[in-house]
Amino acid sequence: MSRRSLRPQLNQIRGWVRQGRTDAWIAHQLEVTVQQIQAFKREHGLEPDGEPGADGAGAGADEVDLRASDDEAIAAELEAEDVRRAEQEAKAAEEAARKAAEAEAAEEAEAAKPKPKRTRARAGGRGRKRAAGPLEGTFDHGEEGYGLWLDPAVQDDPVYAEHWAGHRPVEVTIEENEIVIRRAGGGEDDDD
Repeated sequence: MSRRSLRPQLNQIRGWVRQGRTDAWIAHQLEVTVQQIQAFKREHGLEPDGEPGADGAGAGADEVDLRASDDEAIAAELEAEDVRRAEQEAKAAEEAARKAAEAEAAEEAEAAKPKPKRTRARAGGRGRKRAAGPLEGTFDHGEEGYGLWLDPAVQDDPVYAEHWAGHRPVEVTIEENEIVIRRAGGGEDDDD
């Protein structure tokens, strides 16, 4: 509860004190702490020695003691609030469990779906899936001869895996702006 000034409620608090309302009841009504009410009553002289205090001492026989009914009303209100909060928490937990079960059922349904069969690509290069971008390579003309070094990611390319994996004889055509490498022997797929 936030700390706020009770000065504007002085007359209202004075009336409640005369009626015999408890500090707890007054604090509940004003949404402050009991300690704030007790301090306020002391500061403003709302509890003379002969009048009833927070402990109920000095209550006159002709005054109506409302403290017990006030305490019961506050306790019932707090209990009802606890019950309401517990019901809300139970509903939230039930909703979370239901959503978790739905998500699990959806995952199981997704896992149970048959996987589509892989089809072979048509000849002529149409319909082939390529890697996300061009791969890198290095043309090496070192002391031991010429060589072509390709990016290791080439082995993940499905076209390479299907048609070029392993040792294959190739034809090399060298032009001014490109070097073209083709499989030698007219389409053999046999390993040497």
